[in-house]
Amino acid sequence: MTQKEELAALKARVDEQRARIDELERAAKPPAPFVPKPHQQYDPTAGMSMPRSTMLEMAAAVPDRMMREIALRDARAPTGPSAQGAIPSSQQMSNVRGANVAGSGTGWAREIPLGPSMHQRYVDAQLDAQDAKDRHELIERDAKLKAMKR
Repeated sequence: MTQKEELAALKARVDEQRARIDELERAAKPPAPFVPKPHQQYDPTAGMSMPRSTMLEMAAAVPDRMMREIALRDARAPTGPSAQGAIPSSQQMSNVRGANVAGSGTGWAREIPLGPSMHQRYVDAQLDAQDAKDRHELIERDAKLKAMKR
């Protein structure tokens, strides 16, 4: 191999190595930092089929004071299933204390005894049927093996 050929081979090898290095540097380069989108003002009427001008006219028809009073009343109103009798009277209090019985509205439930489920018999019947089927298949297989050995 002549010097020119050797030099050309070395230059080709160096170029190949530079290409690999460039590729590795591109792969190791961290991704661009996250840039959030600018904030857009929320428009509550955006998805509605009614035109925005009509919505604004409706909002202008009800005074702000009335809307504040409605919102305040709603915020103070009791919520939940016992909203009607949220504050029990003294007579109700005396009845509730001694009546921790199922169905009295105190949260007590009837006692469920521990033990197997009343539906366990169905599971047992299915298991017994599968055991019988497996036993029958095993007997048949043993009979076939004995017949093959003869």
